Amino acid sequence: MANLPHRVLTFYGDDFTGSSAVMEVMTFAGLPTVMFLKPPDPAHLERFADYRGIGVASTARSMGPAWMDANLPEAFAALKALGAPVNHYKVCSTFDSAAGTGSIGRAIELGAAAFGPRVVPLVTAAPAIGRWQAFGNLFAAFGDGIFRLDRHPVMSRHPATPMHEADLARHLAAQTDWPVGLVDLVSLKAGRGGAALEAAREAGSRIVSLDVVDEETLAAVGEAMWQEARAHGLFAAGSQGVEYALIAHWRAAGLLPPAGATAPVAPVERMIAVSGSVSPTTAGQIAHAEANGFHIEPLDVAATVDPARWECALDAACDAASAAIGAGRIPLVVTARGPDDPAVARFNAALAETGTDRAEASARIGRGLGRIVRELVAAHGLTRAVISGGDTSGYATSELGVTALSALAPLAPGAPLCRTYADAPEFDGLELALKGGQMGAKDFFVASTGRMTRAAGRVG
Repeated sequence: MANLPHRVLTFYGDDFTGSSAVMEVMTFAGLPTVMFLKPPDPAHLERFADYRGIGVASTARSMGPAWMDANLPEAFAALKALGAPVNHYKVCSTFDSAAGTGSIGRAIELGAAAFGPRVVPLVTAAPAIGRWQAFGNLFAAFGDGIFRLDRHPVMSRHPATPMHEADLARHLAAQTDWPVGLVDLVSLKAGRGGAALEAAREAGSRIVSLDVVDEETLAAVGEAMWQEARAHGLFAAGSQGVEYALIAHWRAAGLLPPAGATAPVAPVERMIAVSGSVSPTTAGQIAHAEANGFHIEPLDVAATVDPARWECALDAACDAASAAIGAGRIPLVVTARGPDDPAVARFNAALAETGTDRAEASARIGRGLGRIVRELVAAHGLTRAVISGGDTSGYATSELGVTALSALAPLAPGAPLCRTYADAPEFDGLELALKGGQMGAKDFFVASTGRMTRAAGRVG
């Protein structure tokens, strides 16, 4: 692997599911990567000295700019100290963000202040996960179709950050006043990717969005980024498309051999699954799980507005899930079964009636689901858990006392099965899958047991 430094990449993820997706892409390409829940200290780094990629997962996607100002500089400084040529601020592949919530623009400004890049490439698309960008506009798969982001059935009505603009430069304009340029697919297919990136920088662009529509443009984007990384160091923003692109180029250039075979997901008879997602994709997965014998247990999230009621709701869901395990069934605790579930309206009404902050209520839900996982793993000696929901996954995983995760086996694109590292023995070595709301095929929850082959199909 000549010319690839040992520690080749660091990343900071704005949510946990996206961070695990970076681990997936890197690890299964032959570059073992670890994800920490906070910037690692020297002792933790020493434990993972053989790993080629180092990342930190966060809940930045659900936070405001003030939180970013208080937390990102220290994290970026810790990653910069590792000396990797590639540094990546990882965002969701559907780019959901707003000026006041999960501002990608503000994160880029802070990252650039820490890493000092000449220009910040923005790579959001990757065909492997059903994302394409053409002339600056992002498209995403859903079901059997491909939709421009502002017309996407899920993302255009996202409960926290609905996407009403597919042109990523226009979307970013509400989050930063930095000029945003474009390297389009025409330049990439003509072999002018690196030259176009440099031209955009010279024209004054501080952020440059790069199209990706196929494997050819993916590798061309990787080549342009690697040229910048080798010459000046790289700070990039985007989805795991950053890693897909770099790996495509490294392979084409002979810097990285083809990936070896990966172990399949081992079967288990018992596990716990929880979901805080309202995505229609997840709703279909819940229905499929129910049809295949899972016990679906609703969690009354409207109760989050009252501490006593919320404790009762958590206890009731935990008791019911525990009983299901005792009866030989796999429990799946859910907050909603899609955006039209009456539970969503009840939750919204409860927030409005009490003036409860939505972000705080969402954090309580995530922590509550994490508590359910924690208690059931400890009580029943479970070895596998699944957490669905991008924001949910961060809060829930933090409840388990986990310090780091590594990718163990492929489960679905963007949602691998991971291995946890923790001080508490019952949570060290737990097999944990973190799934974004739009991730996975219909049989995701069933496939996570290892008893059935994952259905074919891209992320939707």
